[in-house]
Amino acid sequence: MDKIDTSINSYNHSVNLLERKTLVITGVKKIDTFDNLHFILDTTMGFMVIKGEGLELIKLDTQSGNVTIKGRIDSLEYLQDKYKKNEDGILSRLFRS
Repeated sequence: MDKIDTSINSYNHSVNLLERKTLVITGVKKIDTFDNLHFILDTTMGFMVIKGEGLELIKLDTQSGNVTIKGRIDSLEYLQDKYKKNEDGILSRLFRS
């Protein structure tokens, strides 16, 4: 395990949503993927999916594991199953109608 991963694992995980426009998340290990409609984050509490419109990454502090996202936040979801990039199942679940 990397030294960076070990230090981030020791941080608490929190989610702070301000007026459904600004989302501040702590305990983020990495941003797996993102665009203006969704973010997939690997946090100390598991993978998190954020959906919305006009989403943009405002702040990324990799040493402390803090992320700030702005835009219209429609949903936050923690994935029950372990997320694997190569599995088609996760992508189909994310984009279901």
